[in-house]
Amino acid sequence: MRRSAWLALLILYFVPRASAQLIPAASDPQPQTPPAAAAESPDSQPESPALLPHLETGRLWLSGQANFISQYHPNFHSPYSGPNSLSPEAQDASSRVLTLFTGLRLTNSAELLCDVQESGGHGIGEALGLAGFTNLDVVRNPTLGKAPYVARLMWHQVIPLGKNSSSSERTPFSLFSRLPDRRLEIRFGKFALNDFLDLNSYGSDSNFQFLNWTVDNNGAWDYAADTRGYTFAALVEYHDVHWSLRFAEALMPKVANGIHLDPDLSRARAENVELEFRRTVLPHREGTLRLLTFVNHANMGSYREAVANFLNGLTPKPEITAHPLTTSIKYGFALNFEQPLNDWLGVFGRWGWNEGQHESYVYTEVDQTVELGLGAAGNHWSRKFDRAALAFVSNGISRNHQQYLALGGSGFLLGDGRLTYGRENIAETYYTLHVWRGVFTSFDFQYISNPGYNRDRGPIFVPALRLHLEF
Repeated sequence: MRRSAWLALLILYFVPRASAQLIPAASDPQPQTPPAAAAESPDSQPESPALLPHLETGRLWLSGQANFISQYHPNFHSPYSGPNSLSPEAQDASSRVLTLFTGLRLTNSAELLCDVQESGGHGIGEALGLAGFTNLDVVRNPTLGKAPYVARLMWHQVIPLGKNSSSSERTPFSLFSRLPDRRLEIRFGKFALNDFLDLNSYGSDSNFQFLNWTVDNNGAWDYAADTRGYTFAALVEYHDVHWSLRFAEALMPKVANGIHLDPDLSRARAENVELEFRRTVLPHREGTLRLLTFVNHANMGSYREAVANFLNGLTPKPEITAHPLTTSIKYGFALNFEQPLNDWLGVFGRWGWNEGQHESYVYTEVDQTVELGLGAAGNHWSRKFDRAALAFVSNGISRNHQQYLALGGSGFLLGDGRLTYGRENIAETYYTLHVWRGVFTSFDFQYISNPGYNRDRGPIFVPALRLHLEF
């Protein structure tokens, strides 16, 4: 049944090529006056400048970026530590991610996109000890090689469902300068689910915005991915003028936080559905609400069973991986909103929940999260490419998850050996300064209380510097 669903998506690629002619050629843009009701959010300002100009038209795309992040934390209070604790001694770490974006528009409705990355460096504590880790660019497995790898390789097909079209900004994920207002978009190949789901204009981009895992993404969404954050998937999107619907079927890793994906869809897979509404709530200010649900099928252990096995003397400590090969189900829900307040300031937030009975398997160890923030664009103070924001996030875990950690169990991120539970609360603020052309620098500050949900440890203060280059 599942294999036939993937086959159907492949067949959709061959859906009528004749309909593609309804999309005006990208090299032949048509002028259009935007609706008066549409309002830009602080982050939907003119395209950021680059060291080398990007072509506004044409079949080819070639661009690149480099992101360098250095972080530090001073000594913090910690009466004990476990195998996956963040060290209480002062430490610093730096990371880098280099990306080359390429694309080829084959027709007026089809394109092939390929991105190559190289990443290196480290995160503080090798990304252990925090559910909301402080650097989204860090690879969670420091033993991975440093050789370049293909991050994204996808086919993108657009199927028009109407004659009206609007101008569209060309990006590495879409080379079309115009798109039908009503359309289907199909993507098939390797990419990150959060490239297209759970996006937020104020908090989704570690290149220009926040750095914390649970600020830029919904921590309770255990989205399908390998260790580097990518998966093989099929994504179908329906777009209308005021709403969109997305469905993604993706591969899960063979083990928690694993680099190898399981190709057997009957044993492991992930379904994701997102419904997006765009409405004018405040006068002339269009807000966006996104509702997401996910269902993961994978070889996941149960916190309750791991605790029971330990209490019954079957394991020396709670072991979430001590179970026969099985297929368990983990599901959850997420909400994401953004609302511009004027032409330079907006409010945004997220809420997320998952069932919390089966192990955190892919993204991070969060079962409930709530986030609220403010984002600002620098045009208000005559710095149109600058931006600044402030966000607060509170993360939590289920009772079974708490008991597992309290008895000495470890996940792929957390494990202090003991636990006095408290919600992990995070405050983060940043300022991104446009220096020259495609050169940006940022100052970021994070304050984390109850790191790893442990009231016995912390709080932690993490300042950071970021250098971002756009080519």
